[in-house]
Amino acid sequence: MFRGRKLKIFSGTANPLLTEQIVQHVGVPMGIAEVKRFSDGEINIYIGESVRGADVFIVQPVCNPINDNLMELLIMMDALKRASAKSINTVIPYYGYARQDRKTRARDPITAKLVADLLTAAGANRVIVMDLHAGQIQGFFNIPVDHLLGMPIFAKYLEQKKLGPAVVISPDMGGVTRARELAERLQLPMAIIDKRRPEPNVAEVMNIIGNVRDKTVVMLDDIIDTAGTMTQGADALLEHGAKEVYACCTHPVLSGPALERLAIAPIKEIIVTDTIPVPPEKCLPKIRVLSVAQLIGDAIIRVHEELSVSKLFD
Repeated sequence: MFRGRKLKIFSGTANPLLTEQIVQHVGVPMGIAEVKRFSDGEINIYIGESVRGADVFIVQPVCNPINDNLMELLIMMDALKRASAKSINTVIPYYGYARQDRKTRARDPITAKLVADLLTAAGANRVIVMDLHAGQIQGFFNIPVDHLLGMPIFAKYLEQKKLGPAVVISPDMGGVTRARELAERLQLPMAIIDKRRPEPNVAEVMNIIGNVRDKTVVMLDDIIDTAGTMTQGADALLEHGAKEVYACCTHPVLSGPALERLAIAPIKEIIVTDTIPVPPEKCLPKIRVLSVAQLIGDAIIRVHEELSVSKLFD
């Protein structure tokens, strides 16, 4: 438990329950802050305690409503900077706009870079994120970025389930590195779903690269948004002889038709984390939520004490 006096952790309104669990693990009280909205929608932040000379950490995933939560984070950072905080460290468990990380057509914006610029301009000295959709987003910043991984949390949970003959699946080519790391940790083989995406939020399964027949399959992705990738992937895997399907994802966005699709999908268990809050109305019986509070709390302590964050994943 941390006992330092100059470490303060504040929460935005996006995921206060996660922040409460983080401060309990770190062993410091929650920073006093009040978030109000005027009748026209403007956000007003009041910091209710001195932060002069403190290392301040703000926990705020940029999840739905994305624009409101992002603006709230920027305004809180500005308030803390003007209150003479020694350092402002933004803890963003879910980095919204991460999927707009490059130009795929003429005149496309690179919004992930724009968000990085906004955070830096608002006064961030460091950013702590979890499972970025694209690792190169770290290079969009000119300040330190600590990239935390949810994969070890999934590995620990899956080891306890003793799945028997199993294989780890990447639902697309972009997730191969993530799936390989989980497969190596679990000492399992890996396979890949080869798909194409004709337009955003629309996936079309092409074929399965690897052997899944008579095996338990673990699909690993960073985001479940509309759940098209996961549900179509599960159907294709069972058609290719898989025994049963588990799905793992760090960020349960669960927008649009996701819940309806997952409810009827042939997936035995959907394992997610609490980087984004999963309200009771979205907690299907097959959804299992694992906490990232201890991991983020340990990262905060290590950053504050100037220790290596990468040691958390050894």
